[in-house]
Amino acid sequence: MNVRVAFYIDSLKAGGAERVTLRMAQWCQAAGHRPVLLTRRPASHDFYPIPEGVLRQVELPDPVWVAAWGWLGFPWRVLQLRRWLRRNRIEIAIGMTTLPAIKLILAAWGLPLKCWISERNYPPARPPSLPWRLLRWLTYRRADLHLVQTRQTGAWLQRHLAATPQLLLPNAVSWPLPAFAPQVDPTSVLGPPLRQEDSGARPPTALLLAVGTKAFQKGFDRLVRAFALVADDCPGLQLVIAGLTTNPYRGTNQVADLQALVPPSAAVRARIHFPGVVGNIGAWYSACQIFILPSRFEGFPNVLMEAMASGCACVACDCPTGPADLIRDGLNGLLLPEAATHLELADAIRRLHLDSALRHRLGQAARQVRDQFSDAQLARRFLGALDG
Repeated sequence: MNVRVAFYIDSLKAGGAERVTLRMAQWCQAAGHRPVLLTRRPASHDFYPIPEGVLRQVELPDPVWVAAWGWLGFPWRVLQLRRWLRRNRIEIAIGMTTLPAIKLILAAWGLPLKCWISERNYPPARPPSLPWRLLRWLTYRRADLHLVQTRQTGAWLQRHLAATPQLLLPNAVSWPLPAFAPQVDPTSVLGPPLRQEDSGARPPTALLLAVGTKAFQKGFDRLVRAFALVADDCPGLQLVIAGLTTNPYRGTNQVADLQALVPPSAAVRARIHFPGVVGNIGAWYSACQIFILPSRFEGFPNVLMEAMASGCACVACDCPTGPADLIRDGLNGLLLPEAATHLELADAIRRLHLDSALRHRLGQAARQVRDQFSDAQLARRFLGALDG
């Protein structure tokens, strides 16, 4: 069966939801369906390359009079999306993340198509504003299918929003990891490999890696404080936080805010690096000694799964959903309490840095996620629902 499938998301900027959206579209294309990606923001915001055979479209910009109305222009935007769905003869429309999902359900109301939605975070961890919460309560129960990443998220959606039916669909790990621009060489931080004749001149360099675009959600403030505590005990350790940029995010410079947590005179500040968004993240996983995810909340963390697939020794906080689905504490990684302090994070970093045998054992066991969350297995599950 050849199906016209639309994926609706705000943009294709760097992020986990965006990567998953592209992967689902690629599954559809490979299976002979006709996927189309629709975003609100223009293609100039795209970070990821569009898979071959996947159509990319952008919503028409608001007329001046609609833009001037602000929130009051929302019904017009819903009608525009409804016209787009009808004009493109969409058969299944999938709303990715909360706000696009709400708008899509309203636009599809009464049309002869199936409407699926996919939450990408644990809903109570970041509740939308009151008007959106009311719209979510009204609309989610009308979706034909909810794609949920974890059982906890599915249970919350069912209990609070009557969101059924559901398909449990964790993120898949694509192995080997793809690489694209911008490609940033890890040696730009680590420096060249230590030569034998220089072995006494400086401590061997090791990389503690974290990845994310949202500093508060990912707990990077706790991480920076923890790193400052272990810096003296681990003189060769360098902290790299990939994904953050100096561009304003919700009115703040996330990089500057994190740097301010370390006194300017402290030598440790020179050992904290922000290479920005990198397209060759696999090279950074390969170069790191320890991967760390001290998140306050998650959906299903792509970066943790990718780091484990790469054989990294991983540390994560047991936030409400995600890390516990991947890490079994002490067997294939270290899982700290949800509210772990920077002191507990520091102890875990120090322990792994100083124990190479433990790092090796955890890293080897972590590779099993390649089979557990394989791309082929989860593609079959998604396409089975699509065909059914």
